[in-house]
Amino acid sequence: MILDTPADLNHCTEHASGPSGLSAIHQPGTAATVWERTPLSGFQSWIDALPPEQLPRARVILRSEAVCDALLEIARLHGIPDCPERNLLIEDISALALIFADVMKCDHLQLRLDVIQSNACRKFHIDAVSARLICTYRGTGTQYGISEDGADPAEILTVPTGSPIILRGTRWPETPLSGLLHRSPPIAGTGETRLLLVLDPVEDPEKADGTGYMH
Repeated sequence: MILDTPADLNHCTEHASGPSGLSAIHQPGTAATVWERTPLSGFQSWIDALPPEQLPRARVILRSEAVCDALLEIARLHGIPDCPERNLLIEDISALALIFADVMKCDHLQLRLDVIQSNACRKFHIDAVSARLICTYRGTGTQYGISEDGADPAEILTVPTGSPIILRGTRWPETPLSGLLHRSPPIAGTGETRLLLVLDPVEDPEKADGTGYMH
């Protein structure tokens, strides 16, 4: 699904059935791209049943081709059972890292895996990056919509669980800003646990602060 801006969301979408659709983020006026996917039922049941303390957490800068090895170590540290579903998760995140690095033409990425059980980033906003890939593997997906004059969007859509979205940030070299805002869905008090993958392009990994750097 490709979001063209700043038109009404119901009349500015196209559907992408494969990863190649994510490269549409470079098209003029395109605020975001979504690769709509349906998770395998067995995988989704497995990840939804994992205890929250076993869900992977990470914040690291590394080359896209090193993501798989890093995730194997992260899975081991968190005690994620060695099973086909764990391998699917690692393979999928590794593939998204390679795809995003190719789309953004960058050598290094910042990879974040966040386990969210509260109202994190519940305000609609634009990230201070050139572009960001977000994929929710467990729980409700990212919400987005077009803002008029800085107000919250009147129409809010939710990215399907398991579907990656690439969103332009404030550092994207195009003006004016599209008005497309996004947020993490408010889940406080629901008992829901989300597992979120976030990928950002990194120009100079050795100058990045507060994040581990893996060669």
